[in-house]
Order: sequence, then structure tokens, then C-alpha cells
Amino acid sequence: MPSALVLLTIIPLVSGALRLVEVAGGPAVMPDNPRIDASPAPVVVHLAGAAVYAVVGAFQFSRRIRRTHIGWHRGAGRALVAAGLLVAGSGLWMTLFYSGAPGGALLWSVRLLVASAMGVCILLGLAAIRGREIAVHRAWMMRAYALGLGAGTQVFTQGVGQAVFGTGEVSTALSVSAGWVVNAGIAEWLIRRRS
Repeated sequence: MPSALVLLTIIPLVSGALRLVEVAGGPAVMPDNPRIDASPAPVVVHLAGAAVYAVVGAFQFSRRIRRTHIGWHRGAGRALVAAGLLVAGSGLWMTLFYSGAPGGALLWSVRLLVASAMGVCILLGLAAIRGREIAVHRAWMMRAYALGLGAGTQVFTQGVGQAVFGTGEVSTALSVSAGWVVNAGIAEWLIRRRS
């Protein structure tokens, strides 16, 4: 499972790395985004946090690593809590303060909901492990990770959505939102199957 999850993040990781190179003063290879040019700090926090969260988080799904390297699992988990909260927090900040993002009011509302839900899931997972409720901890962290991996699935949902319905505001909002819905649905299915 870890390798499949890392593969899912390849396209967002590459595009995020290219955006970070641009922000650092490198060549412009990504589409122009005046919102990022005006305030790059939240994007840098979001992309760096997301890279750590996506890649390191994938290895938390390895039962063998969790059981044989418990110290690594705990240390990585602490780093993932910090990275995940940075991703959720910067996602909230960008939603609230970057105006004119594609998708209109519908996608704005969904982004607000998803970033908030991701942060809450991480905090509930942290509370559960402090109470030694391992199954509850695992479920909340899986939900948070599924939401955090939305960009990987959105590569596919946006591609299909734009090919079928075009690039309008409603189509963009629905196709981007579909990535989070698909991930959340798969996470819930896995959680219920395990329990």
C-alpha cells in the first residue's frame, strides 16, 4: 500500500516542487497565479507540509513497519501531526484570504470544510492515541490522510470532469470536490472493513 499511495502523490508533488522553485526565484514553468505571487508564504508552508504528509504518511500504512519499528512509527506520527496541521491550517488561510480562486463559492465552501475536517481528524486521532485507543486513532488518522491526499485523486477527477463537462465554475467545483469525496469514501470503507 505505501508504494501505491506514493505513486498517487507523484503528480501533485512534482507540480508543487516546480511551484516552490518558482517562488524561490527559479524559472516560471507553472501557470501564472497572481494570488501566489502576492503572498507566497502560505503556499510554501502548504506544499512543504503536504510533501512530508503524503510521503511519510504512506509508510504509516505498512503493518510490518508499524509492528517492527514502533519507535519510527511514533516519531513519524509526531512529525505527521505537525505537517498535517500545517497543511490544514495553510489550506484554511488560502481559502479565506486568496480571492478569485477557480470554482467559485461552491468550491470555496468545500475547501473550508475539507481543511477544517482534516485538522479536526488529526486532533481527534491524537487524542485517541493519548487515551490508548488504537483502533479509534487509526480511523481518525486514515480519514485525515485521505483528505490530505485529495490533490492526487483530483488529478483524475478533474481530468475526467473537464473532459466531460468543460472548465466552468460548477464543473471545476464538482470535479475537485469529487477527489475528496472519493478518498473519504475509500477511507470509510477500509475503516469499516477492518472493524
